[in-house]
Amino acid sequence: MSEREHQETLLEFPCEYPVKAMGETHHQLVEIVTGIIRQHAGDIAEDAITSKQSSGGKYTSITVVIEATSKKQLDAIYQGLSKHPAVKYVL
Repeated sequence: MSEREHQETLLEFPCEYPVKAMGETHHQLVEIVTGIIRQHAGDIAEDAITSKQSSGGKYTSITVVIEATSKKQLDAIYQGLSKHPAVKYVL
């Protein structure tokens, strides 16, 4: 990791990192989110994926724990998720 990359993040790579995305409940939302993350993080174990619907059922949050390798990788994941119309929020 370069000195500049180290100054931009407090994370030490590689590390386990939870990516959370939320959108309106849709039968393909989990597949959409995990598909975008897989493009940048490779295979994801099924037990690394959790989802939860809001109390009214209108929204679903999906958390995917990945083995993050760099800030550049995380930035790419967040950009990919943010650009998809089914994803309303990314944390």
